[in-house]
Amino acid sequence: MNFINVNDIGPLDRAVAEALEVKRDRYAFQHLGRNKTLLMIFFNNSLRTRLSTQKAAMNLGMNVIVLDVNQGAWKLETERGVIMDGDKSEHLLEAIPVMASYCDIIGVRSFARFESKADDYNEIILNQFIQHSGRPVFSMEAATRHPLQSFADLITIEEHKTKARPKVVMTWAPHPKALPQAVPNSFAEWMNKTDYEFVITHPEGYELAPEFVGNARVEYNQDKALEGADFVYAKNWAAYADPNYGQILSKDRSWTVSAQKMALTNNAFFMHCLPVRRGMIVTDDVIESPRSLVIPEAANREISAQTVLKRILENL
Repeated sequence: MNFINVNDIGPLDRAVAEALEVKRDRYAFQHLGRNKTLLMIFFNNSLRTRLSTQKAAMNLGMNVIVLDVNQGAWKLETERGVIMDGDKSEHLLEAIPVMASYCDIIGVRSFARFESKADDYNEIILNQFIQHSGRPVFSMEAATRHPLQSFADLITIEEHKTKARPKVVMTWAPHPKALPQAVPNSFAEWMNKTDYEFVITHPEGYELAPEFVGNARVEYNQDKALEGADFVYAKNWAAYADPNYGQILSKDRSWTVSAQKMALTNNAFFMHCLPVRRGMIVTDDVIESPRSLVIPEAANREISAQTVLKRILENL
């Protein structure tokens, strides 16, 4: 069993029910991970993903090895057919089976590079681990998706919703750097699998790939989108469409989620995957308000990771 996207988790109602069972007793399934080893491989920085996934594995009785490819490891070549006469000492095609020999499950974190849309959206690095490791592989954020985050987001919404079909709005917000589409892609993919009313709002030019937008309503007027919202999920992303892939098209601060924006909603909860740029993505009063779910949402990262690892262990 690999865990790469929403389709790998099965029916969402069952997944959420299992996650809440895990949350009630994090240590009930330690027998599953005894004498099993998780290898977590990071090509990019991490705080919540590293801590929550390692804690989840430990809850299940697993041994954990963490490898930061950019600190203390050989620089890895990822392209085929190259002459390795530069600063990269080892090829991923040798490194992957070696790493796999030391573990039972592999988690991989590798962001979009914005060098090639085709490479990013074909998930070159993640798929090499799937093809050459011979081990179950799960994504700790890849170029196009962040499924552990989206699973945690879904758990959080289910815990806090007050109606069967809440209105969930994902809004673009400004940021000083070009950020990948992985979190918004993934959030949209998971929300489209629910029966929620789901709206995506962003400036023109920030359209996501159609396969992720799915059946969501796209609204270019943020104020109109926010009307009656029960949950507001803020996130920045760089442009997807050519010829502007990976570029910043706007830093319009009028899209910052403020108290005035939240006043348009149905007393909505505020959500963000973190880390967040205060004053750019969201104002202090919103993220510090009683309706902010950013901390419970982050805490649920442990639960989403543990539920996925539990399922993988059960299928070993």
